[in-house]
Amino acid sequence: MSEDILSKPAPPADARIPYGSDPNQFFDLRLPKGLPPPYPLVINIHGGFWRAKYNLDHAGHLCAALAAAGVATANLEYRRVGNEGGAWPGTFEDIRSAFHFLIQNAAKHGFDRSNVVIMGHSAGGQLALCLAAHESQIKGVISLAGVLDLQRAYELHLSHDAVVEFLRGTPTEVPGHYRDADPMQLSIPHAKQWLIHGLADQDVPPAFSREYATTKERRLGRDKEEVHLVVISGADHYDLINPGSTAWAQVQNAANSALNQPGGQRRCRPRH
Repeated sequence: MSEDILSKPAPPADARIPYGSDPNQFFDLRLPKGLPPPYPLVINIHGGFWRAKYNLDHAGHLCAALAAAGVATANLEYRRVGNEGGAWPGTFEDIRSAFHFLIQNAAKHGFDRSNVVIMGHSAGGQLALCLAAHESQIKGVISLAGVLDLQRAYELHLSHDAVVEFLRGTPTEVPGHYRDADPMQLSIPHAKQWLIHGLADQDVPPAFSREYATTKERRLGRDKEEVHLVVISGADHYDLINPGSTAWAQVQNAANSALNQPGGQRRCRPRH
């Protein structure tokens, strides 16, 4: 089962680098072997419904697979619900701080700062798209089974009201938090977006990605967004982060497309 990826040890990272002073403010760096810099970079944000119970370890598998395919990866850790300073806005502040640190230190670590993509799984998908909305220099973002509609997540009581814990209240109690954090409500016209979702996902309904794509594509003029939706029959929540799954090829292809790497489709049609 792909859920086994949560407990299976990942290949070791090349380095663990702090971007802040808190013990949870660091990222695991993996670089391609046998290739000269500068490298394209995927900044990965792990999921876990924003809770401290889940850390970055399980995402090491997808990061190692991307590095083996010629892409540098920075697997972010951040303060989460249950950590001091975690939840909104601290969690998102960490994501922004890590992004700024990586861009500012691109030359030191051999990254091509003009070829950077943000990727996030589950709750990490929300953080990835939220980051893209607030950072206009981001040109590509990939959501894997993302929690992309926080109002709907609240209505469904997803993962025992995880979004209420993360945003510190309900939409009625903290409407500003939902407005600032919810990808469905944010504008991201400057970044191409890839949404990948398995139709057998029992943790985050596939409708989250499908309805997000439909909503964003209806916007007109300067607010119109480029969204590529890929739905995968038979894939569950964890297949998308398991390089051993049959769904992984779609994730790799999206990364290649976003980074304009060989093997990617530079122009692709949304799949509904």
